[in-house]
Amino acid sequence: MGKILFASSEVHPLMKSGGLADVSASLPIALHQNGEDIRILMPAYRQTLAQIDDAKEVASLKLDGYHQPVTLLETRLPDTNVVLWLLQSPHHFDRDGGPYSQPDGRDWHDNAARFALLSRTIVAIACNEAGLNWQPDIVHCNDWQTGLAPALLSQREHRPKTVFTIHNLAYQGLFSRETFEALDLPEALWQMDGLEFYGLLSFMKGGLMFADHITTVSPTYAQEICHYEFGYGLEGLLKLRAEQGRLTGILNGIDTQQWHPGKDPYLSKNYSSATLRNKSVNKSALQQRMYLPERAETLLVGLISRLVPQKGIDLSIAAINTLLSNGADIQLVCLGSGEPGFEQELRVLRARYPDKVAVNIGYDEALSHQIEAGVDVFLMPSRFEPCGLNQMYSLRYGSLPVVRRTGGLADTVVDASEDNLKDSTATGFVFEQASVESLTETLQRVLELYQHPRKWRRMMLTAMAQDFSWHISAQAYQSLYQTLNGN
Repeated sequence: MGKILFASSEVHPLMKSGGLADVSASLPIALHQNGEDIRILMPAYRQTLAQIDDAKEVASLKLDGYHQPVTLLETRLPDTNVVLWLLQSPHHFDRDGGPYSQPDGRDWHDNAARFALLSRTIVAIACNEAGLNWQPDIVHCNDWQTGLAPALLSQREHRPKTVFTIHNLAYQGLFSRETFEALDLPEALWQMDGLEFYGLLSFMKGGLMFADHITTVSPTYAQEICHYEFGYGLEGLLKLRAEQGRLTGILNGIDTQQWHPGKDPYLSKNYSSATLRNKSVNKSALQQRMYLPERAETLLVGLISRLVPQKGIDLSIAAINTLLSNGADIQLVCLGSGEPGFEQELRVLRARYPDKVAVNIGYDEALSHQIEAGVDVFLMPSRFEPCGLNQMYSLRYGSLPVVRRTGGLADTVVDASEDNLKDSTATGFVFEQASVESLTETLQRVLELYQHPRKWRRMMLTAMAQDFSWHISAQAYQSLYQTLNGN
């Protein structure tokens, strides 16, 4: 088995701003279980160190472009045997706020320096210059925060192979030419076939241009990013890499222990496909917790999301508003935070329909599990969705997803068409256009089918039978690693 360095800017539960953190924990765990010698590298954020009490210093590094040496701390990913290295540089990471932004939501002014430091540390470990006496065969980088590493490694003779995973192409890590100079990067990298992107420095392009292989988090997203609508100006480069056979879509898995309706500690009553009636206990409990009338016959709709245009929040708000104003028997439970305008629109909707709409602005892990278990359908009308995890959680919990046909949503949800209902393959509701009309029509279709309990129950059982564990995806990554190493 090979040695793999897995580098990420966030890893659950030590730092999380989105799905990247979930993948950066569960994929290495699955690879470790499959016998790989995998080590995770992430920054030692203040919140991360607060959760760890047994980290020991294993290396001190002096890196190009930085006056102060940095240290590497070693510990284990909580509740696992996976080795975790924390990049400690108090000047860069010991601060309140999120991994990329200040407590007020604005980006840190020195993000380029912070994540260039992470990339240089990756290079030092990859080239066995960190004094760890461990050199990886594969360096697996994730998203723009690690994008400089494949670029810098491309200039080294004896280097491991590199894999770069795009979790979301919308975030590219774009900075000025002055920043490029301030980071003391090799001048040879400032060119169109390098890090330069329309006069700017692109961290993301470093990964796309120089990695030995690129992966994305679903097969459909791998195709979509080669086209103008989803490519963010990088579609030409991605199309070329795809034609070279160096771009692959591997569907993310989910943590089936953390998301398990039969064992979930956050639920009022655990259930499985054999005890499906117990799901209704969670519906009542959720209605009660969110101060909604306890009505078993009302269609309860769930929404857990960042409140941003990508997620189609505007479509959800408008479609639910239309249905409620027409007297539809539905309730909405929403958990999320994001753009103040969307937060306000949700509050207005709740004020207009206090017995139909419940809103929790923020994030609450327990509530997110209770929503997945308690609702009848889960709303995810994303404009684009590289993979998406919530629709897979919903399927596992028998809460039928309503999704737009894009990215990982297209790869994981089978529409309740007549044919799919007949042959028992339907697991949710899929629509095409990112429009209020399309979503409203689909929700009307949901309401109609909800009047047929036997058909609905069959769909729930089909949904719960789907396997989205990391087992299959981890094997796909292992086979990619072996191919790269010529095995």
